[in-house]
Amino acid sequence: MMNRKNLLKNVVILSIVSFLFSSLIFLSEILKPFEFKVYDAFSKYLNPPKKTDSICLIYVDQLSIDELSKQKITWPWPRQIYAPVIEYLSEADAVFIDILFTENSSYGVEDDKILAQAVEKAGNVYLPIVLSKEKRNFDEKYAKKIAYQDLIPVKYEYNSVIFPIEEFKKFAKGLGNVSILPDEDGIYRQMPLFFKVKDYVIPSFVMSYFIQKNSISVKNKEISIDNMVIPLNDGNLLLKYSSDKNPFHVFSFVELLNASTSENQNSNIKKDFFKGKTVFIGLTAAGLFDLKPTPLSSKTPGVFIHATAFENLVNKDFIKIVPRFLIFVLIFFISVIITYAFLKQHSMKINLVVFLCVAAFLFSLSLILFRFSLYLQLLPSFVCLLCSSIMTLLYSYATEGREKSFIKRTFTQYMDKKIVNYLLEHPETIIPGGNKKTVTVFFADIAGFTSISERLSPEDTAMMLHKVLNSLTLVVIKNGGVVDKYIGDCIMAFWGAPLKTDLDEINACRAALECIESLRELNKEFSEKGFPSINIRIGIHTGDAIVGNIGSDRLFNYTVIGDTVNIASRLEGVNKFFKTNIVISEETYLKTLDNFLVRQLGVITVKGRAKPINIFEILGEKTKSDSEKILFVEKYNAGYLLFTQQRWAEAKEIFLSLVKDFPEDFPSRFYLKKIEEVVDSQQLTKDWFIIKIEEK
Repeated sequence: MMNRKNLLKNVVILSIVSFLFSSLIFLSEILKPFEFKVYDAFSKYLNPPKKTDSICLIYVDQLSIDELSKQKITWPWPRQIYAPVIEYLSEADAVFIDILFTENSSYGVEDDKILAQAVEKAGNVYLPIVLSKEKRNFDEKYAKKIAYQDLIPVKYEYNSVIFPIEEFKKFAKGLGNVSILPDEDGIYRQMPLFFKVKDYVIPSFVMSYFIQKNSISVKNKEISIDNMVIPLNDGNLLLKYSSDKNPFHVFSFVELLNASTSENQNSNIKKDFFKGKTVFIGLTAAGLFDLKPTPLSSKTPGVFIHATAFENLVNKDFIKIVPRFLIFVLIFFISVIITYAFLKQHSMKINLVVFLCVAAFLFSLSLILFRFSLYLQLLPSFVCLLCSSIMTLLYSYATEGREKSFIKRTFTQYMDKKIVNYLLEHPETIIPGGNKKTVTVFFADIAGFTSISERLSPEDTAMMLHKVLNSLTLVVIKNGGVVDKYIGDCIMAFWGAPLKTDLDEINACRAALECIESLRELNKEFSEKGFPSINIRIGIHTGDAIVGNIGSDRLFNYTVIGDTVNIASRLEGVNKFFKTNIVISEETYLKTLDNFLVRQLGVITVKGRAKPINIFEILGEKTKSDSEKILFVEKYNAGYLLFTQQRWAEAKEIFLSLVKDFPEDFPSRFYLKKIEEVVDSQQLTKDWFIIKIEEK
C-alpha cells in the first residue's frame, strides 16, 4: 500500500502530466466545434427571457410580398414603397434599414429621389454598406467621414467599401458594415464591431449609431460605451441572445405600410408608439436569402442578429468569456483533486462518486456563471477530468491494482464493500494472527433441516440450502456484517471487525429480523414448488474474541475465535427450547434496548457451561411494531418481573391472560407452569430462577 510520502509524490507527477496533456488539447482548439455546441445549448436554454420594449423589428416577410403582389407590385419593390414607412417612423430614435441600396433603382431616378427625401426628412435612418476583399475604387473621403478616428485593434481587413448610391449616402444618419461572418461551423454567435479598410476603421452597422452618439471611447486598446468596457472575444462581440422567442416588438412591413397611409388612420399601430424607439427593417421572406443559422434557430433573420447586437450594446448586457488563465488554473486544480482522490481511495464506486461530484460541480458552476453572463468553457475541464481519472486508474492498476484485486476477491465474497475498503486502507489487519476485539457474533441455523433433507432429493435439498444461505448472506452483508463461514445448514457471521462502529449490535439484530423476513418470501416460492417451509433459529452474543487471519501462511480464514463464539452458538440452540426465533444475550440487549422490542426469556445455564446467561428474545423493531405487539411485550415483561419478585399470584394472573390470548406463545406457558412448580415446592433454592438447558 502507498505511504503518505509516495502518495504525495505520485499526486504531483500525475497531476502535472494530466494538466499538461489537457492544456495541449485545449490550446490545439480540437474542442472548439464541441464547445460551440455547448455554447449554443446554453444560449438557447439558459439565457434569461427578456422583452426589450425599446427595439422594434419590421419584417419584409412573405405576407408583405404577397399583399403587395396583389396590388401588382412585385419584388424588388419600388423604393418609394419604403418612403411612407420611414416618414411614419420619423419620431423613432433610430431606424436601421438592413436592405442594400448600392445601385440605382430600376424604376427610375424619381423612385430614388422619393426615398432619399424621406430619409433626409426623417433624419434618423442608418443604412448599410458592404466591405469587399476586391481592390476597387471607392469614395475614400466618405470612408474617412464615417470611420472611427481613434486607434482600435481590428482583426478583419478589407480592400474596398461599397456605399449606397449618392442620394442615400449623403442623407443617412449613419453608415455601417452590414456583413457579418459566421463561426467555423456556419453559426452566427458573434459580431465584429469594427473593420479595417486601408487606413480607415469602419464601424459595423449598429456601431455607427454609437459613433453618432459620441458614446464610444478607447483606452488601453479596450472599447467602451459610456465608460463601460465591451468584452470582446478575439475582436468580436459574443452575442447574448434572449431565450424568449420574441424579445422585440415585431411587425410585418405591410402592416406599417397600411398604417402609414391616410386611409388607414384607424390602424392599431400608432405613429407615437415608435417615439424614442429603435427600429430595424429587414428581410425575412425565404426567397430573399437573409435567414441565417444561430444558436436559437437554423433560420434566424439577419436583421434579428443586428438587433440583438444593438440590444446588448445599448443595455450593456454582455456575455463575458472566462479568461484562459483561469481555465488553466481550474484544470490544474481538477487534475490535483482527481489524482489525489483516486490514489487515496480504493473503491471504484467511491471514485465514480468523486468523478460525478466534480463533473456535477463543473457543470453547475458553468450554469451559474452563465446565468451571470459569464461563459466558462466547459470541455477543457471535462477533458482534464477524464484525463486525470483514466491516467490515475491506469497507474493504480499497474502499481497497486493486483494487491487490491487480491484483497477484494478474497473478502468481498463475505463482507460489505465498506469493510473491504477499510481493509484496503489498513492492510495490517489481514496479516496472519489475530487481535482481541469486542465483536457481536451471529449464528443462524435452519430448524429441522435433517428431516427436511430426508424428504427431498439431493438436488432439491442443495437448491433450497443455496437459496436460504444466499438470502441470509445478502442480509448480513447489507447490514455491515462479515460472513465467517458456513457450517452445513448454519451460517456464522460477526460485527465489530475489522471495522468497529457504534451500531454493530444494532446492525446484527436488524440483520436477524431481516433474515426472518426474507424467509417469508422464500417460503412462498418453496410452497409453490411443493417444498416444505423453512424456519431458522438465530443466536447473537456480544463479547471479546480473537479476530484475524487464522490458519497457515498459505491457507487462512478471517475469523473470530473464543468463548463469545461458543455462547452465540449456544444461544442459537436455546431457541429450540423456548420455541423462539431470535435469542440475544444481555450484553447485546444493553446496546440495543432503545431500538428493538425485546422480552426477557430468563437466566439460563447450558450444558458444559456453569456461568448463567441472561437471555432475551427480539420480536421486532420498535418503530415498526404495531400497538398489539407492543402491549403484548409490555404485559409479558411485567409478568416476568413479578415472577422474579416472587409475587406468584400477580404473575400467574398475567401469564394466564397471555396464554388465553396467545396460546401458541411458549414462554408464557412455560412461566405459568414454572409458577405452579415453585408454589408447590416446599423451599426455594438460591438459584430457583435459573433454567438449566441440557440439550445443545
